[in-house]
Amino acid sequence: MTIDHCLPREAAASADEGLVMTEDAFRLFYDRTSRPLWAYLARVCGDRRLADDLLQETYYRFLKSSAAALEDEAHRRHYLFRIATNLALDLRRRRSPESASEPLDQETALAPVDVAGTAARRVDLGRAMAKLRPRDRALVWLAYVNGSSHREIADTLGLKAASIKLLLFRARRKLAALLEETRR
Repeated sequence: MTIDHCLPREAAASADEGLVMTEDAFRLFYDRTSRPLWAYLARVCGDRRLADDLLQETYYRFLKSSAAALEDEAHRRHYLFRIATNLALDLRRRRSPESASEPLDQETALAPVDVAGTAARRVDLGRAMAKLRPRDRALVWLAYVNGSSHREIADTLGLKAASIKLLLFRARRKLAALLEETRR
């Protein structure tokens, strides 16, 4: 059953507005971006199930926007991460202050690892990341997990490109201090 069978003609036409990518082009784009985007959302919001929901909403908003028509995949990718960041920040603003400061549940935030040393480091890193402010966590994640440039991070987080180097330095320093606390 197609969307035309479910909606009146006017609603079907308005539902397809913004959907300018072909199905094959979107599948290829989705295959390239969904795993890193989900990992980013899971780390930023601290909940794997919530990351699933935000991932779906991110792609829906991306397809409804005109960004899908951008020629350059890098621009589409940054726009996608920008949407995801805004959704995560909106969700954080709606949460109560008590739930926003709760640490991540390590069983749901980190996948199990076979090697004990690697597992311990991941747990330590997860705990330290959970203690970072959301912006610092996003900065570290985008820079070191995603491999984004300072310009790309600035575009994604809505910051000035000139401030990213300093903000990233401070976030790394905070993360290092938190990791040092866990070793004691």
